[in-house]
Order: sequence, then C-alpha cells, then structure tokens
Amino acid sequence: MSEPLPYRKIIHIDMDAFYASVEQMDNPELRGKPIAVGGAENRGVVSAASYEARKFGVRSAISGFLAKKNCPELIFVRPRFDRYKEISKKIHKIFSDYTDLIEPLSLDEAYLDVTKNKKGNPSASLLAQEIRERIFNEVGLTASAGISVNKFVAKIASDYNKPNGQKTVSPDEVIAFLEQLPIQKFYGVGKVTAEKMFQLGIFTGMDLKLKPIEFLEKHFGKSGSFYYNVVRGIHNSEVKSNRITKSVAAEHTFDVNLSSEIFMIERLEKIAQELERRLKKYQISGKTITLKIKYSDFTQQTRSKSMPYFISDKSLILETVKELLYQEKMKDSVRLLGISLSNLNNEIKKTIVVQLKFDF
Repeated sequence: MSEPLPYRKIIHIDMDAFYASVEQMDNPELRGKPIAVGGAENRGVVSAASYEARKFGVRSAISGFLAKKNCPELIFVRPRFDRYKEISKKIHKIFSDYTDLIEPLSLDEAYLDVTKNKKGNPSASLLAQEIRERIFNEVGLTASAGISVNKFVAKIASDYNKPNGQKTVSPDEVIAFLEQLPIQKFYGVGKVTAEKMFQLGIFTGMDLKLKPIEFLEKHFGKSGSFYYNVVRGIHNSEVKSNRITKSVAAEHTFDVNLSSEIFMIERLEKIAQELERRLKKYQISGKTITLKIKYSDFTQQTRSKSMPYFISDKSLILETVKELLYQEKMKDSVRLLGISLSNLNNEIKKTIVVQLKFDF
C-alpha cells in the first residue's frame, strides 16, 4: 500500500454545460431554453445539453431521437468546435495567471496545482473563487470548482455545487467525505462497476473501505488496489502540465445505417485519410490500430491489431483496418465507424514536482 504524500492544493475547474452555454451566450434567443448541441433529431448523439434540457433527462451521449422524445421542445444546435476551442484558450490563459501546473482534461475542464502559486495566496479556496469570477467577468460563462488535497477528491467535489458553485474538502475532512459518498459518485466507477459493487454489498465509501485489498483485487483486478487506496484518501497522481497523447482517432456517424462491407470500406477510406491528416499535424506514428464499430442497436465493438513498426500512412492503416473489418461477420447494420492509432512514438517526459506542506 502506498503512503500519502504531503498535502497538495488541487483545484478542479469544470465549466457548466460548456458547449451549450457558449451557444446560449452567442445567441440570446437560445437563453433559458432547452438546447442540445449535436445529436440531430433523426440521427447522431448529443454532445452537450443545457441545464434547461437536463431537467427532462437530456444529457450527453444519448441519441438525438431519445433526447427529443424526452423533451419535445428541445432545440438542436450544430456544434462549433473552433468557437469552443477559442473560448477554452481564453479560460486557460486565466489559469496560467495563477500556476503553470495545469492539466487539461478536455476543452471545458482542467486540474490546477496551486500548492505554490503565482499570486502567493495560501488559500486554494479563495483562488478558485477568484478564477471563477474572472471567467464569468472576462469570458461570460460560469464554472464550478472542487478543491482538495488530490485530483481524485477535487474532481468529485467540483460536481457537488453545480452549476456556478464550488466545494472545498480540506485535509481533515477527506476521509469522512469519502466514507459517506455513494459509490456511484466515485470518479472512475461507471454504471457497470457500480452494479457489480452493489451485488457485493458495496454502496458507500465506508462499505468499500471495509473490504480487504485481497477481496477488491479478486473482484476488480488491478483496479482493486486503486479503490483500496482512494477511499483512504491516497491518490498521489501529480498534475501533469504536459499530458502525453495516448491515441489519435477519427470516426463518423452515418445518416443511414450501413449493412454492406463494401460501403463500409468507402467510408473507412475517408476516415483513414482524416486520421492520417491528424497524425501528420501532431507528427506522431503508432503501432496499434483499432477499428471501432457501433451497431444500429447502439452496442459497440472494437477490433485491434499491433504492428511490429510505427505507421502513420493512410494506405497502411487502411490495409490493416480492412483485415479487422473482415475478421468476423457483422452482427447488425452499422451506424458508426472509427479508427484509432495508439502505442504512439511520442516521447514520454516526466516532470518531477516537489510538493510542500502548507496550511490549507
């Protein structure tokens, strides 16, 4: 079992309904109305939903059809990723006024290590409040924040007082906070894992804490030791300002389901071409090719193959993808195809950060 490091001060900033909020900010006619970004009514998947839409059960990753069924007044808006990136850069510029230890998770959320910060402010809670106020005043959007001694607890805490709120879990509150937490609220515990834990009599952090590490490793493999540690407040992962790209992918959802491999090959050629463009942009090659298939019933399948050498060329990628496509018979018509390349050749750089102990 690993021992905890001296206390750090970690802020997790999470923008509130980011894509939807940007659309409502840019178009006053959408304010106060239920909107979904992406997921056109007949096809596609919702990328983001406004809080007005969430009241009706509309959320990211559900189909546009189901979203409209849940909320007949729902307004669909086409995503504008260039605009979201533009806004995200402004937000990250604000972050950089406080610390250089910033780990982006996506366009709308990031970890900040403010143990030692540019403002010389010993209070991580006050810094989070100031950052949120600046985002609102300078960008026009609201953000929520979680503040604690490690990334795991800060991430959970940021969801507590959403939207436009924050929660601090100080060092002496961490254990009690985790013990009373419903197990499905633990970051990294998805629906399937939560169901398995319920069957094992684990409903809260306290239930999890009472299970010996051998029990957890038996039922959850390598994740068992992770669960054993985090429920005790042990999560020593550093805020990494230079996150290493682990995979590069391209995919497409079709307007009409595909049932013929010939038509799939045509689409895969275009997807491989887009993947090649992205690989060249980042000057990356990889060894492991994965074909992603989503069927009409929304079940998903992946097929992978690792090469003995690094590749980034469209023709080599497509040749392997064809092999994966014909590896086994399709079980149904296909609504989405994707190709990703992992096991990349980007250099891993390790940043060593000295953590000091301060009053929280």
